[in-house]
Parts: sequence; structure tokens; C-alpha cells
Amino acid sequence: MRIAKYHGTGNDFVMLEDLADRVTPTPELVRALCDRRFGVGGDGLIRVAPAHGADFFMDYWNANGEVAEMCGNGIRCLGKLVHDEGLTAREELDVLTRAGVKHLVLEIGDGRVRRVTVDMGPPAFERAAIPMTGDPQDRFLLGQIEAGDRAFTASALSMGNPHCVLFLEPSDDLAEMDVAWIGRAVERSPLFPNRANVEFIAVEDGRIRLRVWERGSGETMACGTGACAALVACAQAGLTSRRAEVEFPGGLLEVDWREDDHVFLSGPAVCVFRAEVDEAWLAQLQAGVAR
Repeated sequence: MRIAKYHGTGNDFVMLEDLADRVTPTPELVRALCDRRFGVGGDGLIRVAPAHGADFFMDYWNANGEVAEMCGNGIRCLGKLVHDEGLTAREELDVLTRAGVKHLVLEIGDGRVRRVTVDMGPPAFERAAIPMTGDPQDRFLLGQIEAGDRAFTASALSMGNPHCVLFLEPSDDLAEMDVAWIGRAVERSPLFPNRANVEFIAVEDGRIRLRVWERGSGETMACGTGACAALVACAQAGLTSRRAEVEFPGGLLEVDWREDDHVFLSGPAVCVFRAEVDEAWLAQLQAGVAR
């Protein structure tokens, strides 16, 4: 099995090219490959597969072995892989995801993809679309959520997957927030039947500083859909304009919530290495004895 390791602002993925559509990932395989000590290591696995009505299908799995709807950094990595590996010569692509078809624009330098911009589509605020318990047509914007023995001002929305954005107080230190404890509590709150990704945000001089707890992966260095959710929530609350830089521990992403209601995500994508998975390790995994 040939794989590659890619990252977008530190959000890293095991990439599996499968245009012959012959590989069926299992939760055990995904968890083993994404394990940072016994496997390759990654926040998720992306199988690049054929698609009807689009150029490619992004079969995305979180590191815990669960399938997920969408990944903004992951789809940018997919765009770089398919172009740089010669799977397409196009500089604009339509990629099918479990959250619908996303349009990518590739920025090329010296024959290689340097940055990718993704049309992430419009945000959805209705509780039914997130999903979130309560009146299906109601919105949860600048409400109160209790977690970690305190109440947070929060907004919930969907960017193809569920997000809960927590607005920190000026007295809060983003670096000192217990993201794991609070994030896990909000992720698994009864308010979110499909669980939620959780963003911790502070706004400084128009730039959003952000740490994120990803459903199924834990705290990650960056999150593309989380960057979009944070920008939309901040713009809706009047804290930023509809276009801003989002600063993660892993680097900067640019988000633009345009007048047509579509959210555009831009940032780099990097190939770290390509490799082959050892056949003996795969055999042990299939026998249930490999870590």
C-alpha cells in the first residue's frame, strides 16, 4: 500500500491514492495508520477516489476511525496531491465530499501547487442543519454554554460539519485554556447529537487567534472548517469584517465570507513524504495483533 503524508498549517493527513477504487478503509486501518507512535501519524486519513459528477471524491476519516463529512485543510492537500502527482493537469477542480461538491482553485508556482483556495459553500445556522437539539429552525448565536465549570458565550453553525465557537473573555489566556477538558465536554454535550468541533477564539486587531478541538481527532494544529466557522461567527457578532486572517498554532489561513454567502478558505498545502506500508505490518493488523 503506497501512502503519502501531507499537512495544511500543521493539520496532517495520511493520503491514500485509490483511483482504481480497490481499497476499503476500516476503522482499525485508519486508527493504526494515524497512530503517532505505532503508525504513520495524522489527524485523519484521506482516500483519493473516483467520483461521478466530479473530478475526485475525498473519502475522509478522522484519526479515531470515524468517517467525517468535510475537512478544509484536507481537501487542500488533496488538490496539491492530484496535481503534483500528475493525476490531473487542471488548475480548478470539483471534489465530491460527504458535505457536497467543493470547488478548488490551485495556485501554481514552479510547476507545483503552493496554495489552494476552496469554496466551502454557505454556512448553516439552523439547529436542524448543524444538528443541534431544540427548535429545528431556531439559531444558537451568542448564547450561553456551560463547560469546565464556567459559562461561555458561544455560537453554533455548520460548515458541512458541526461547530461550536467559544468566545473567550479579554481576561482569558488562549495559550492556557484547557482545550482538551473543555473541548471534550462541549463536543459530547447532549446539545449536539452528532457531536461537534469546538473553537476557542480571541480577536486581536482584526485577526482571529484560534485553538481547536476536533471531533474524532482531539486538539489539532489547525482546522479549515473551524477557521471558516470562527470567521463567520466573529463577523456575525460584529467582531471582525467578513474577511480576516485566522491564526492557528500551525500557521495562518485566510477566510473570506463573500456577499453571495459562500465562504472561501485559502492556505498552503505541503507534501512531507511518500512511502510504502510494510506488508508484514498490514498482515499483522488484519490478524488483529499489530498496534
